[in-house]
Amino acid sequence: MRWRTGAHGGGIPVANIVEGTYIGCPGSGAGPEREIMVKFAVEDIGEATGTGYPAEYAGVVKGRHARRLGMAAGLTGFGVNLVRLEPGAWSSQRHWHTHEDEFVMMMEGEAVLVTDEGETVLRAGDCAGFPAGVENGHCLQNRSGADCVFLVAGGRSDADAAFYPDIDLEAKPGRYSDPDCFRRKDGSRF
Repeated sequence: MRWRTGAHGGGIPVANIVEGTYIGCPGSGAGPEREIMVKFAVEDIGEATGTGYPAEYAGVVKGRHARRLGMAAGLTGFGVNLVRLEPGAWSSQRHWHTHEDEFVMMMEGEAVLVTDEGETVLRAGDCAGFPAGVENGHCLQNRSGADCVFLVAGGRSDADAAFYPDIDLEAKPGRYSDPDCFRRKDGSRF
């Protein structure tokens, strides 16, 4: 099967691409041409695991599995992920962003939303949003005995920095171009 490679590498099966529309016209100099309408099945996108967190902070996300739907569609301005958390897993360390909005919608099961205001259970159909620049650290924790699944969408700004109020960690701007973006709060490297 042939694969179409997107801006982020990887690709989706050509058989799953429907008629596309293009940005710019051939030879117009209006920018790179790329398909902006693609169709694919969620099941065709593999689950990614792992994290960029330093080892001492990575354990809580070990049971996190994400299907990077936005990347499969070639989106670059914002990300869309379908995330599955195994029992005991967290979506992330508790954090907030300077330049990225985040939105989550629980699709299956339940998870505990942990914020500066406290804890609340999110069940299928519940949503939560986190505006950029609001210093309210948040994460989802699966404290149930079954997997939970949620959709998360958020900005992808290289100007964004992320702050982690509970641990000695910050993400400096440029994390989409620099995998070595994490620092201790005093600025030192791990």
